[in-house]
Amino acid sequence: MIRIQHVNRYYGTGETQVKALSDVSLHISQNEFVAIMGTSGSGKSTLMNILGCLDSPTAGEYLLDGCSVKDMSDVELSRIRNQKIGFIFQTFHLLPRLTALENVILPLRFTDIPPEEARARGAEMLEKVGLTSRGHHKPFEMSGGQRQRVAIARALVNRPSVIFADEPTGNLDSTTSYEIMDLLCQLHQQGQTIVMVTHEDDIASYAQRTIRMKDGQILEDSLCEVA
Repeated sequence: MIRIQHVNRYYGTGETQVKALSDVSLHISQNEFVAIMGTSGSGKSTLMNILGCLDSPTAGEYLLDGCSVKDMSDVELSRIRNQKIGFIFQTFHLLPRLTALENVILPLRFTDIPPEEARARGAEMLEKVGLTSRGHHKPFEMSGGQRQRVAIARALVNRPSVIFADEPTGNLDSTTSYEIMDLLCQLHQQGQTIVMVTHEDDIASYAQRTIRMKDGQILEDSLCEVA
């Protein structure tokens, strides 16, 4: 599903140039649950941004579902993000004036799906994350864990090929974090491909594969036992 070959990402030029990624090659198959780990500055966030089509490599090749994204326009990349990718962020990124259901179906506004079908699909996703009764509540009326569940439902609503989760438990307490990870594991068991960035070993242990990065390179790539 995901294949990058000899990817480099540099910022700046000359003496101030920063090498965020250096000759990184990686393959992620459909229905894998992968954790990407590393300290600050290791390149894990840069790699996530490139995989999520939020950034472009300076050099190298990226194939998503067999399609090269190297020469795609901004419009084409936006379409790829909307159709093939679901994002889960540490800070939820929910719009405060919208209800949970309205936040979930927001990505569908950029599709040809009729409003009635969009609301039905949004309700289905809220049910999937256990929040049917909270559909008409706004973010400030929900706990952090509930807001993250809304964010997960939003990531699922376009039925993406892959979900990218960037520190999905970073703003949650340990009990709520484990509940969110249990939910991600359930989604993985249902066939969802998930790529997650985290700096926490106990969170990474939920994934079936761990990639450790240092200084813009892959230091280790190993299968692991699921918690």
